[in-house]
Amino acid sequence: MKKLSPDIIAENRAARFHFEILEEFEAGLVLTGVETKSLRTNRPRLAGSFVKIRRGELWLTGLEIPIYQFAKNQPHEKARDRKILLNAREIKTIEKSLNEKGTTVVVLNLHLAHGKIKAKIALARGKKKWDKRETIKQRDVERDLRRGVKTF
Repeated sequence: MKKLSPDIIAENRAARFHFEILEEFEAGLVLTGVETKSLRTNRPRLAGSFVKIRRGELWLTGLEIPIYQFAKNQPHEKARDRKILLNAREIKTIEKSLNEKGTTVVVLNLHLAHGKIKAKIALARGKKKWDKRETIKQRDVERDLRRGVKTF
């Protein structure tokens, strides 16, 4: 299993396999203090999370943050909707792109940036079955090349 770098909290590796990434954005998240502590100590579950637009704002849905064990007085909801912070120009770009057929917004990872928890989100288009096969072929070729280089 690939080890995550120290600043990446969680990564959605399946997103890069299932989707063609068109454009990436780094966004802030509105979290409570207990959620932040839980993210720093536990691994959240990004699988199944997605971004939707409500009243001109982006919301992250389906992100499960485990309950922080030392916060007995202030428990948080595991899977509540969390607001994503982007500037208005970026939100308009995303909103315009979502009107196109086959385009969606996926969460690629959660990471630390200057002491704050950020989300890397991306505009994406779903890959077809043959595109996924091509990705698997490229991955196998790269793996074989790396193995060949290591033997020298």
